[in-house]
Amino acid sequence: MWESIKTLLFQGLQSLYGVTGDWGWAIILLTIGLRLAMVPLTVKQTKSMYEMQRIQPKIKQLQAKYKNDKEKLQEETLKFYSENKVNPFGGCLPILLQMPIFLALFQVLGDTSKTPSPTWNLPAYLGTLTGAELTAAKEFGLFGLTILPNITLTPQAVFTADGVLPALAYITLVVLFGLSIWLPQALMPGEKQQKQTGMIMAVMMLWFGWISPAGVLLYWVTSSIIGLIQQQITLKMYARKEGD
Repeated sequence: MWESIKTLLFQGLQSLYGVTGDWGWAIILLTIGLRLAMVPLTVKQTKSMYEMQRIQPKIKQLQAKYKNDKEKLQEETLKFYSENKVNPFGGCLPILLQMPIFLALFQVLGDTSKTPSPTWNLPAYLGTLTGAELTAAKEFGLFGLTILPNITLTPQAVFTADGVLPALAYITLVVLFGLSIWLPQALMPGEKQQKQTGMIMAVMMLWFGWISPAGVLLYWVTSSIIGLIQQQITLKMYARKEGD
């Protein structure tokens, strides 16, 4: 099953590469397609997060009222969720759906297997190419300029082998990765403590970005930018609706 998912994902990337001639742009187009397919779920996620923030003052009142009776607190909290038609887990589904794709893409774009197959693994597939064809296939470019010389390499590997300047684009991608984790939480209505927790998590995730293939970071940053735009549009719609 897992091999089939990776193979299907790689075949999709191959098809898009045939259109763009660039694996980086193939990843971006695939990400856009996946994000568009998840729009209904993303809207529900944002709505759930918005509603959870809106009812936080009431939840705090319940916590203060029943601080010495955990069973009663749980009962009243669930009752309050039900009366207000709020699902506390409604924001988790899009994230859960993205994780298998993220993990599969990590293996498709990275050399994470002892026996990677050219049928689902990009580094193994590129190993079948030679010369100028290989060099061109590894690059991610824009307007004729090479941004990332090799999307299968990790920022750590480029930095270790070549130093700071050659790795600058990869380092920038890691920073964008961290920001893409922090910004959606920072821009949501909520308490300062929750936003600080989001910042700490983003900083911790920088290490994961440092050891991830550049193509995976490209996927996550692109997905987060689209998700952030969708989030802000949805939040403004709900805020305007409440103001009417």
